[in-house]
Amino acid sequence: MKARRLALLAEGRFTPLDAKTAVGMLRYRPQQVVAVVDSTSAGRTAEACVGVGGAIPVVADLEAASARGADSLMIGVAPQGGGLPEEWRRMVREAITRGWDVLSGLHVFLADDPEFAALAERHGARLIDARRPPATRPVAARRAAALDACVVLTVGSDCNVGKMTAALELVRGLEARGTRAAFVATGQTGIFITDHGVAIDAVVSDFAAGVIEQHVVDAARDADVVVVEGQGALHHPGYSGVALALLHGACPSAMVLCHVAGRERLRKPGAPPSDEDSQPEIRPLSDLVRVYESAASWVSPGTVVAVALNTHGLDDATARHAIQSAARETGLPATDPIRFGAGLLVDAIEAHRASRGGRRATVR
Repeated sequence: MKARRLALLAEGRFTPLDAKTAVGMLRYRPQQVVAVVDSTSAGRTAEACVGVGGAIPVVADLEAASARGADSLMIGVAPQGGGLPEEWRRMVREAITRGWDVLSGLHVFLADDPEFAALAERHGARLIDARRPPATRPVAARRAAALDACVVLTVGSDCNVGKMTAALELVRGLEARGTRAAFVATGQTGIFITDHGVAIDAVVSDFAAGVIEQHVVDAARDADVVVVEGQGALHHPGYSGVALALLHGACPSAMVLCHVAGRERLRKPGAPPSDEDSQPEIRPLSDLVRVYESAASWVSPGTVVAVALNTHGLDDATARHAIQSAARETGLPATDPIRFGAGLLVDAIEAHRASRGGRRATVR
């Protein structure tokens, strides 16, 4: 991504769960963010709203963001269904007429919108759709299973549990210890953070596993550990397909199970809190460990080696208790990589690499 001064659009939805893209940018590329646009939280700071971003201000509109030096707009929320809310069209239109680039991770591509495309051409703005699928469409052939590099996949008990964050923190931790590690982004937020990857949920289902396989193979050429960002969850009625495609395309030898402490039912993004009780219960973590290992084994053996627990909103004592409970239940090392660091996750990956020994393969 070129150097930009971003305004993050999160109108009415600037919360840790709803504004995943905005939160990811605030955590990993804050130097490029000058403001968050949300009229319902204007006057507060990003830190006060979502726990990251420090003193970056939340402003009411693009005029206020422009006064802070913004020159580009990034849509910081991925609404259920992936469409552009009608009330946001005005702000996207305004950004384009200012000559700002607009970056989007929606399923609906801004560059294909006739009105936006015409405005962008007239005002010299770029419309960047991170979810646009690649032109090549390979079919998976289990090539990632033969790599010498250790492939790690973050898997989840649900959607929105911190799979991308755990993967990025794991890469950071590995690199800090001198290990060549690569991150494979599989969603729009990861793509915006790292400037590469594929939004796997936008790929035709027959080719999703093949596309991720190719990304893993390419990343392994210059890495000893390839960490793949997980998506969805095997038991989620809406997002099981993408989880399985990643599992069988990446062929991970190691997995890190991600979960939100205290969450008992699967989340339906965009649904009101009153709808929560109607959703299926999340299976016990010990069951999920067995399920993921079983599903991986259909194509290539993989082992869950650690648990990454998202303890956002808990005090330290409660968070530590939740982590200890997860460790006891699964018999695996567990931690919150944001609150307590990713050291235990890195230890687990290093132990796994030592146990599997060297594996050599020629991949064409």
